[in-house]
Amino acid sequence: MQRCIREGLVGGEAFAVDASLIRADANRQKGIEGAKGLPAEATGRAVKEYLAVLDNAAFGAATEVTPKFISPADPAARWTGAHGGQAFFGYSTNYLIDLDNAIIVDVEATTAIRQAEVLAAKHMIERSMQRFDLYPAKLMGDSAYGSAEMLGWLVYEHGIEPHVTVFDKSTRQDGTFSRDDFTYDHAGDVYYCPGGKMLTTTSSPVNDGATLRYRASKYDCQACRLKTRCCPKEPARYVPRSIYEGARDMARGIAKSWEGRVSRRLRKKIEMLFAHLKRILKLDRLRLRGPNGARDEFLLAATAQNLRKLAKLIPAPNLKPA
Repeated sequence: MQRCIREGLVGGEAFAVDASLIRADANRQKGIEGAKGLPAEATGRAVKEYLAVLDNAAFGAATEVTPKFISPADPAARWTGAHGGQAFFGYSTNYLIDLDNAIIVDVEATTAIRQAEVLAAKHMIERSMQRFDLYPAKLMGDSAYGSAEMLGWLVYEHGIEPHVTVFDKSTRQDGTFSRDDFTYDHAGDVYYCPGGKMLTTTSSPVNDGATLRYRASKYDCQACRLKTRCCPKEPARYVPRSIYEGARDMARGIAKSWEGRVSRRLRKKIEMLFAHLKRILKLDRLRLRGPNGARDEFLLAATAQNLRKLAKLIPAPNLKPA
């Protein structure tokens, strides 16, 4: 990575982040029910590493959900069916790349769930700042990195433009008005419903301090002709608003712009690296077990990809005959 920086291959302005699933060296047919836990006789290096990372936010502490199955051979590998086919035990390899020449800036191994991948993205961005003094102006990613908390972290803590698809489930499926049908007034910090009535907030956060509720007057809702399309089962309508909604609005605005369309095209560079990893380097299944084994293989593979890129972009010196 240092050589790539010296050769001018790393711009440091625009980064992209993504993760890809890699199968672990664990037989899916020999998995045991996760609720039962590991058998007492389970031993080995992979088991010791699994026990060591139970409280690690990138592995055991990433979620409280018990996996459906666990592998006695590699218990840190996560049972996943994210590909849509047969479920398998696997790890996630997380890449942070510079978009100028698709140089891999950092790589991290995590368990195969979204929460761990988002945390890995934060770690890689912070390491790039500390190790290489790289402060990107923009970050590109898919909706896995589009949570309100992640967007707030990018915008408010590091001043990074979020060229990221917003993760949004506010659209209602029952035919009633969704949050997008309400208009937010930034100056007054209030919402206006489709009927023109005002929704106000007490500024008391809910949901672990991450959301504000804007509630309409019961009197206004009871007399409203649109009540059946708004809150037919409630006395008054309320609209939740994330404390990071400003960052979410910024990401939505970027996505609708010409620059956002360009970013979605550039994001394919990281997907091409994953395709190269699996089809050319043949790392579609790990050879080593345990979190450390996965980390070593992912780091070596990323190093090999950077070396290939370096050899391709930097011409070899002309050797003069003796």
